[in-house]
Amino acid sequence: MSDKEDSMDASDSHDMKNGRTSLLDSGEDFEVLDEEDIDDDPPPLEDAGGGKGKNTDENKNTDPVDPEQEWLDVLGNDLLKKKVLEAGAGRDSRPQKGQNVKINLKTYLKDGTPAAEEPNISFTLGDGDVIQALDLTVQLMEMGEKALVQTDAKYAYGARGSLEPEVPPNAELSLEVELLEATDAPDLELLPPPEKIALASHKRERGNVHYQRGDYAFAVNSYSIALQITESNSKVDISPEEENELMDVKVKCLNNMAASQLKLDHYDAALKSCVSALAHQPDNIKALFRMGKVLALQGEYTEAIQTLRKALKLEPSNKTIHAELSKLVKKHSEQRGAEQAMYKKMLGNPTSGSSSTQEHRVKSSWGLSWKWLFGATAVAIGGVALSVVIAARN
Repeated sequence: MSDKEDSMDASDSHDMKNGRTSLLDSGEDFEVLDEEDIDDDPPPLEDAGGGKGKNTDENKNTDPVDPEQEWLDVLGNDLLKKKVLEAGAGRDSRPQKGQNVKINLKTYLKDGTPAAEEPNISFTLGDGDVIQALDLTVQLMEMGEKALVQTDAKYAYGARGSLEPEVPPNAELSLEVELLEATDAPDLELLPPPEKIALASHKRERGNVHYQRGDYAFAVNSYSIALQITESNSKVDISPEEENELMDVKVKCLNNMAASQLKLDHYDAALKSCVSALAHQPDNIKALFRMGKVLALQGEYTEAIQTLRKALKLEPSNKTIHAELSKLVKKHSEQRGAEQAMYKKMLGNPTSGSSSTQEHRVKSSWGLSWKWLFGATAVAIGGVALSVVIAARN
């Protein structure tokens, strides 16, 4: 790797000059001798090159320092390391989270292939505007410092890779970073409306990048930052058109946040985002669609169907909404059928039970009729016999 190795060689020589990686200038390797003690004759051959003579201990002390000691294991997992190539202005000059920083950046693949060279990159430290490797290591850099960063794909472009810069999936990277400046973030209340709209849009677009890579938690973070910008008070004049544009960015952030929260199975949070979006734009089709999906996942099928029907009414040709609604109606119907079968099983078979009850009642009524008829006949016969006996006595 040409550029990288050149920079590392330069840094090694620079470090040796400053006494960080070598003990040559420390006074520990060589003792100063008086002129009268200097022997012009060369040492015996057996003592040269580390024999058993006087210089044995000195040779041990001049062993090179392990280069791995120069690396800082940022996270303690050996997946993100930082090495100082040129020292900066001191620890007090390190940037703080929330500040806007500017860097020069060179990106290399693990085999040394250059991937990108990007001068004067500006981003807000800690906002997720860049890959994690930069967000985490720039915080540890001093102003004017040049550093080499080695990162696993986990803290770079992950399993998906990147088209710009061109980075393959699961690629480990080497980054050459120079910290140029750090300034405080602007006061949002004093920010002109066009700049506020542009800043919120930039944060939202960064959230979209995270979403496309499957980093849904980072996407939610970027959308939240964008929402804070859109909801901040303004001490400068803003036109109705600018207000509408800012509101449009806000609703887009809420919609995209709901989509990310759905991916994370945070249904209550996703529903809240949809409700907030619909509070500003009641006929927003995307918000209605996602709200319908959230309600369905929460088991609220009736409300979900009503919400999706409203969305389909606003856009009858939308095949996605139509397919989701059809699937939901079918699922709801199957669920109702299953519930009815469960109720029948719990309460017994009402049809067979009622018929057997009616049959029992019919049998009981016939039994009572025969008993009544037999009793009445017995009474009548007894009455006739009693009359005959009385008449005979008379």
